[in-house]
Amino acid sequence: MLDYRLQTFLTVCETLNYTRAAKELGLTQPAVSRHIRSLEVEYGVPLFVHKNKRISLSPAGTLLMRHARTIRSDGELLRQQLKDTNAQVRELHMGTTKTIADFVIGRPIVRFLRENPDLRLHLSVSNTTELLERIRQGTLDVALVEGHFDSGEFDFCRYSTEEFIAVASAKHAFAHEPLNLREVLNEPLLIREPGSGTRDILEKNLAAAELNIGDFRRCVEIGSMHIILQLLEADMGISFMYRAAAAEALSRGSLRQLRLCDFRVKHDFSFVWNKGSLFADTFRKICRELRE
Repeated sequence: MLDYRLQTFLTVCETLNYTRAAKELGLTQPAVSRHIRSLEVEYGVPLFVHKNKRISLSPAGTLLMRHARTIRSDGELLRQQLKDTNAQVRELHMGTTKTIADFVIGRPIVRFLRENPDLRLHLSVSNTTELLERIRQGTLDVALVEGHFDSGEFDFCRYSTEEFIAVASAKHAFAHEPLNLREVLNEPLLIREPGSGTRDILEKNLAAAELNIGDFRRCVEIGSMHIILQLLEADMGISFMYRAAAAEALSRGSLRQLRLCDFRVKHDFSFVWNKGSLFADTFRKICRELRE
């Protein structure tokens, strides 16, 4: 069970306001202040920086926040496991990104559930940013993500390494076959929403070439990879995605890969969880089972 002072501390971390934290916790503001001060005395360091009537986390506060979130998340999972010791039933709250859910994880999940018939699996699908936040908040145990994450905040296990490619309709007529990124900037770009791992990978690799999404003639932002694929097949633009997402359309010849000399990208799909979790070995085992 999470120390009541740590619960107060995490609420202040989330609100950065003692009054709002007190309201959420059903406490008085002096009580919140006492909890924070008690922790600061115990650890011998300030947890917040006070400036111009605003507060922010100190370096020590940031470190404690990460560990407190792990303790909170582990506590929920431990409580469930203790409750289920006699029932022989386990429960797992897992998240996955939309691309992975739609094009990668289906068959492995089927096999995993058959091999673990007593597991109660709660599978959530969202973008990378939202999944990482849910792990921080303790509402997810583990997530399979495609985007970047802070390895100082999360532990992880590599699930697979995937090719990330440029694609267009097989019937699209270019003035001349593009050889590099700058030669496709005049094409409409079909992209995922901010926060998605697919967009994050694209933005970072464009930046490495001193480009950004705004350099394309037109951008169409879509929250569904299935719709992006339909628009690509209708020759409504070009896009960048994991080969796994385009594999079926590439196989049947409705899409084709654009082989750009300055865009040769591979990226890992990774299982991530709160750093220092007591259940790290369990999460690694789940990753291995899904990967096999």
